[in-house]
Amino acid sequence: MKLPIVAYGDPVLKKVCTPIDETYPDLQALISNMFDTMYNANGVGLAAPQVGLAIRLFVVDTRADEDEEPFKKVFINAEILAETGEPWAFNEGCLSIPEIREDVMRKPNILIRYYDENWQLHEEEVGGFPARVIQHEYDHIEGKLFTDKLSLLRKQLLKSKLENISKGNVRTDYKMRFPKQSKKR
Repeated sequence: MKLPIVAYGDPVLKKVCTPIDETYPDLQALISNMFDTMYNANGVGLAAPQVGLAIRLFVVDTRADEDEEPFKKVFINAEILAETGEPWAFNEGCLSIPEIREDVMRKPNILIRYYDENWQLHEEEVGGFPARVIQHEYDHIEGKLFTDKLSLLRKQLLKSKLENISKGNVRTDYKMRFPKQSKKR
């Protein structure tokens, strides 16, 4: 089932998410629905806050080209233990922030500990593009967006575009949920 993706401006995107355990209701269905939602939106990663849930869960499928191994994983209660290497810029986007892409600096290698969908504990090193996607999705469960990593000037230049997204003035090929505009300034 495809879930609506939460748009920029929704408070759930700024929450530090809560860990879950094996008793989380309908977890396998949620994971399946998150992959369906991500594929439908042509994404390579999706975090639970992006579907309105403030829990420490994200999925990644980089659909690597022939030069790399395929990388498809579920991350539950993930913790990045180390980020290493020289930071490199990459043009990132986000399904919750459609039509905006910006260069973001991240380190190329990470050491991460997480549970998979079968509650097996893993600790592994990941590098390159999969590491970048993991860092982006990990930021989501920490209440951070890629736009938080931009310079103040760049954020100011994007302000009206971001406001339009939060108001629903954006076109996507996937279903989105926009924040309620209850406060007028």
